[in-house]
Amino acid sequence: MVCFSGQGVFNSLRVFIVSIILLLNVSVGLCGCYKRIFSFGDSIIDTGNFANGKGSLMEFPFGMTCFHRPTGCISDGRVLVDFYAQALQLPLLPPNLPEKDTGMFPNGANFAVFGSMAMPPDYFRRWNHKVPMPCHLGMQMGWFKDLMHRIAPRDDANRLILGESLIILGEIGGNDYNFWFNDGSKPREVAAQFIPDIMATIGSSIKELIAMGAKVIVIPNNFPIGCVPAYLSQHKSYNHADYDEHGCLRWFNDFSQRHNQELRGLVNQLSVQNPGVKLIYANYYGAAMEFIKYPHRFGIGDPLTTCCGGDQQPYHTDKLCNKRARIWGNPSGFASWDGMHMTEKAYQVISHGVLNGPFANPPLLRTC
Repeated sequence: MVCFSGQGVFNSLRVFIVSIILLLNVSVGLCGCYKRIFSFGDSIIDTGNFANGKGSLMEFPFGMTCFHRPTGCISDGRVLVDFYAQALQLPLLPPNLPEKDTGMFPNGANFAVFGSMAMPPDYFRRWNHKVPMPCHLGMQMGWFKDLMHRIAPRDDANRLILGESLIILGEIGGNDYNFWFNDGSKPREVAAQFIPDIMATIGSSIKELIAMGAKVIVIPNNFPIGCVPAYLSQHKSYNHADYDEHGCLRWFNDFSQRHNQELRGLVNQLSVQNPGVKLIYANYYGAAMEFIKYPHRFGIGDPLTTCCGGDQQPYHTDKLCNKRARIWGNPSGFASWDGMHMTEKAYQVISHGVLNGPFANPPLLRTC
């Protein structure tokens, strides 16, 4: 698969001209499947919103594998939404924030931001919990609505554009739990109380997108956080029963599956209520477990070891990934990039399972 950068210069035509271009289907993927992608989420698919062209994410070694330069992705190369765009023969998806008030985004836009949650920060006050990041799904939905109003002010134009677009909603909600679990003073069991409200928030966003005219929405579940090197390091246990046969922490993986079970139920319910809409439940958990269980099938060594980090064994998570970090080898031999985020190789494996099956029903490439 060819690597290329999707961050180009977008034109500055007036609103009504761009709306006409969109409605006349000028920006068409070669496969004729979707004409654009709109995506929401967190750092897993952030393509430059958080970095916005500056900071450590815009320095080596980020982007070293595919782009050979940093692009704002928190990986060594492409992230999941890049693989989806390329498979659908669309340009790589540009971040929204650098051109939030002026960009026309003829092939879609990415609203995902590093550290984003499903819930707003104020939600956690009831648990005396302060989260470090302000962005949440409602904020991203607000940016999306602003963009749609700018490029297609009429409701019928909105509906036509979204009817021929692919929407990727997440994964989202992982950081709501991550920020709680990372605070060693908080009882981990309390995080289960967030699940119903996170489901309600995701469900509300799905309903809004459908009401605006969306016809195909991918709703990914959460990853097996018990296999994430940062979790393995921070929540190290001397009780062998706390680990499964792959070296992952059982409790945290069980928690992820609890979230995922609720999400799947939500997607099934909304699918029944909206028979004219394809709601695709993407099983990121199952896809990621493939390279946890069978790493050598994919040319991966130890899937629980970080590629970019420090020297501490066995996870290398004692230092942040930056230009002073140690690179432990070719990232294509690793699943974890920096201890929390994955390598391009891992994202390629997951995206293949969503695009072609069996980790999406129907597989994304069969939804046309």
